[in-house]
Amino acid sequence: MKTAYIFPGQGAQFVGMGQDLYNLNQETKSLFEQANDILGFRITDIMFSGTDEDLKQTKVTQPAIFLHSVILAKALGDSFQPAMVAGHSLGEFSALVAAGALSFEDGLRLVAKRANAMQEACEAHPSTMAAILGLDDETVEKVCAQVEDVVVAANYNCPGQLVISGTIEGVDKACVLLTEAGAKRALKLNVGGAFHSPLMEPAKVELQAAIEETEIKEPICPIVQNVDAKPYTNPVQIKANLIAQLTGAVRWTQTVQQMLADGAEAFVEVGPGNVLQGLVKKVDRSAQTSAATVG
Repeated sequence: MKTAYIFPGQGAQFVGMGQDLYNLNQETKSLFEQANDILGFRITDIMFSGTDEDLKQTKVTQPAIFLHSVILAKALGDSFQPAMVAGHSLGEFSALVAAGALSFEDGLRLVAKRANAMQEACEAHPSTMAAILGLDDETVEKVCAQVEDVVVAANYNCPGQLVISGTIEGVDKACVLLTEAGAKRALKLNVGGAFHSPLMEPAKVELQAAIEETEIKEPICPIVQNVDAKPYTNPVQIKANLIAQLTGAVRWTQTVQQMLADGAEAFVEVGPGNVLQGLVKKVDRSAQTSAATVG
């Protein structure tokens, strides 16, 4: 059976996440402690017993989800046999580490840099995102193109669910127009800023230098990347797609469709929460989904 392993992005965090993995064995514990040293603060304290507010800061959330996902994948041991991998936004970094393309240390450093750069970009330009429900992708794209302020289609999560991203004015205008165009709901999201939009350009410039300096090897299986939902094994192409990801859209619907076309019969979500399993089911109700578990 061909198994696709999928890795969640920001929003999947919860207080207490990773505690069971920390206590699993000496190897998992040492990875968490290594992460505390690399980050320069005890992220484990925030993950295991912090507040929701502490955990919601982008600079904490992204490394926390990455650690949960990557250490869980490592704990699976020999049972981790992916035919292909993919990750939603931040999850793409987790997928690359799990598939052997990035080292644990380099992956964590890149995620920390990405999180800090995104937080700075958000603070420089107050901006937001909104979920648009019940409209086809093409209509959402057309309406966004009509708005003068910056607003773009950012996350193609599943058929009938697309997240838009941009300036507060741009998103507000688009929400009104999209509701008039027949959207069931246009729901502003409680996020730090306009992720996966042109407003992330300063963060992209900062992250690009770090990615270019980092060694990426050929993964043990293809990774279907966010920017164009195509499978890659070439490290040069993987790097270019990672750099483009911050300002480009997350094409998750198309990623799942590509994995199905490539023969994926089962989807295993590796990390906190079960959001991606739900999105896979909305693309193909008959797809087999589960959560990775150990111990």
